[in-house]
Amino acid sequence: MSGPTYDFVVVANRLPVDAITADDGSVTWRRSPGGLVSALSPALHGQPAVWVGWSGGASDGSQAPLPSGDNDLALIDVGLTADEVELYYEGMSNATIWPLYHDAVATPTYHRHLWTAYRSVNRRFAEAVAEVAAPGATVWVHDYQLQLVPRLLRELRPDVRIGFFLHIPFPPIELFMQLPWRSEIIWGLLGADLVGFQIPDDAINFTALAARLCDAVIDRGEIVVTESHPDEPNTRRVRARDFPISIDFAAIDEIASSPQVQARAKEIRAELGNPVTLVLGVDRLDYTKGIGVRLTAIDELLEDGSLDPTSVVFFQIATPSRGNVEEYQRIRDEIELAVGRAMGRYGSVGANPVQYLYQSLESEELIAFYQAADIMLVTPLRDGMNLVAKEYVAARTDGDGALVLSEFTGAALELTQAWLVNPYDADGVKGAILAAVHAAPEDRRRRMSAMREHIRTHDVQRWAHDFLEALRT
Repeated sequence: MSGPTYDFVVVANRLPVDAITADDGSVTWRRSPGGLVSALSPALHGQPAVWVGWSGGASDGSQAPLPSGDNDLALIDVGLTADEVELYYEGMSNATIWPLYHDAVATPTYHRHLWTAYRSVNRRFAEAVAEVAAPGATVWVHDYQLQLVPRLLRELRPDVRIGFFLHIPFPPIELFMQLPWRSEIIWGLLGADLVGFQIPDDAINFTALAARLCDAVIDRGEIVVTESHPDEPNTRRVRARDFPISIDFAAIDEIASSPQVQARAKEIRAELGNPVTLVLGVDRLDYTKGIGVRLTAIDELLEDGSLDPTSVVFFQIATPSRGNVEEYQRIRDEIELAVGRAMGRYGSVGANPVQYLYQSLESEELIAFYQAADIMLVTPLRDGMNLVAKEYVAARTDGDGALVLSEFTGAALELTQAWLVNPYDADGVKGAILAAVHAAPEDRRRRMSAMREHIRTHDVQRWAHDFLEALRT
């Protein structure tokens, strides 16, 4: 090994910073807006570590150290070529694995050249980690883009302790079996000592597939894997269990309690005409998020008079995402068409009951929107967890507000006091919205109090602590 090594290594597709290249070719860095970065940053605070990932731009494929504003966290860039961005990231990761793992809401694409690129990039990530991991280091690998890294890394560095956490859903067995490279994916994950999922069912699905595809033996809840070597077989035990991810409750609560944010929340309502009821949606623009579901529900409630267009505003914030992928361009066009149609049908001069913002917001502004909203609609068709639901609850320092939440999110297993809905049932979604609109104040506060207490005691620090404690023991 050459250069410094670290006892704790985080591995993720993206670094916690984005490379910004100016016209003159100079590069500056800014913090990434992604959910993984937000989740891991508090967990990393205060301990020396290295984060291995991609800075977001196409390069010649070289690996280079990056400056970091945090003395405790070093950064290593695994550069991707333009072809790798197209094949590994936009292709295999986001056109094959992403839709498959989200119940095939969109049809997955299966092409051998995408798999070849995925395998190649995963190997380069493993090699980068092997270079910077100290003897006996703890390595925490994250998410669906890097499912081969645990096994590839174990072949290079059998001395390190490897954990893997999947942030998105893991599919049912019958869906996963579509994947031409299904055995390779399971073997890749079995390279870890601990494989973490958002919900128990995902861990159960993975365990069953390990037995089916890799001849693993399930013993007292652990996966016993026998790997053949030239000298003699090697038996290892792998644990798979759920670790539901969360948010930094204290940080959001502090921001939401600030006079500036509370004043901004009042300004937002005033700018929207001080509606009696403000309904909010906040999502990354993605076909899995069910934005169209809630737009249809709101449209029909306005049409049949259940919601009064002069007293209700639905405001949808969509964060730009994967703009080069055709499916994402299509869903953006559909949403903008639906918003425009609703504005034309139900709007009036100076007032529109359906409004839409396609941009990223700073955290303080987003929390102010959470505080301003009477009702939060979180209606994904499938989601591993959905941290927006938890952020909304954490931001409600007034103890009020109502959450309408899809049953098909990991968050629904924890936030059971929300109005839970099947996003495929349009009438059910409409009924939940109306129930939240007309709920008695004491009912809303009882529900919100219970959800806030759960998230306060199950925050992101606890998630990271529980995972790492399980990995190291």
